[in-house]
Amino acid sequence: MIDRNGYWPRPGHAIMAQHQAGKTMPPIGLVAGWGSFPVHVAQSLIREGRRVCCVAISGHASTDLESICDHVTWSGVGRLGGHIRYFKRNGVEQVTMAGKIFKAELLYQGSLWLRHFPDLTCIRTLGPSLLGRNRDARDDNLLLAVTNAYRHAGMEVLAATDFAPELLVKEGILTGPKPHHKLQSDIESGWQVAKQMGGMDIGQTITIKDGTVIAVEAIEGTDACIDRTGKLCRSGGWTLVKVSKPQQDMRFDVPTIGPQTVELVAKAKGAAIAIEAGKTILVEREQTLALANRRGISIIAMDPNAMDAPVLPAGNQPFSDPATPQADAITPPRHAA
Repeated sequence: MIDRNGYWPRPGHAIMAQHQAGKTMPPIGLVAGWGSFPVHVAQSLIREGRRVCCVAISGHASTDLESICDHVTWSGVGRLGGHIRYFKRNGVEQVTMAGKIFKAELLYQGSLWLRHFPDLTCIRTLGPSLLGRNRDARDDNLLLAVTNAYRHAGMEVLAATDFAPELLVKEGILTGPKPHHKLQSDIESGWQVAKQMGGMDIGQTITIKDGTVIAVEAIEGTDACIDRTGKLCRSGGWTLVKVSKPQQDMRFDVPTIGPQTVELVAKAKGAAIAIEAGKTILVEREQTLALANRRGISIIAMDPNAMDAPVLPAGNQPFSDPATPQADAITPPRHAA
């Protein structure tokens, strides 16, 4: 059923009316981007007996959401004011965000202005970061601004993993052979480099072989990083290392892997995927692990407490003075022999 405010795939109209009459718990607001992660979150919420009002981002979100959520409205990513009004109209008090937004396409290829034309609330919220004299379009800066806009509207933004904690991986070798010494050394070195990159809000993924970093994820995303690695290292045998930021905000931009990640690594002749236990989302778990096993790719979830000393985020690095002993300096990455 369709009305002027969106799509009612479930008998949600009566449910929302009951909430407005004070008979039920308020629905959860879901802002859904690309990938299966938002679908998993919606399914988890429905299984727990919660109702879901979903803002499905045009050109990103899966149409599967239309058959899962209580109510869905499709909208451009720049219609922030419209999103807030939609949630308030339906009694939403808590909002969560899940799924990838293609930042490069939105910011530097004209998509934000042509296909997702921002409303006044969006311009006021993100204008200082995107259009101001001191522009700062880093992910954390933009997403914190959006989070604050929801907070000012009386809504709390929560981590999607709070509603689907089963998607976070636990420590261990999830599939594939145990890493040999050389591969383990690459994981340890790559971990430190990836943490440094995450601390600078550049990316959270690197590829490495023989202690040499092959490619680093930036605005183009993990998939492009993997593709570039395959072109640069045609002999294969490299490792993908994907970690959280040193001070990861679990409300957004949480590291995620799934079947597509495995397929791309296999195509580019990668040997292993190392991720961070407790802070990495594994979507379509059974399919992902079965595919990796068939492709001969190891997936290892590393315990962050067992790795080297944590790396401080950018802007908090210790001051280096030639006259000061460097006992507390960050240990540089260890390279394989």
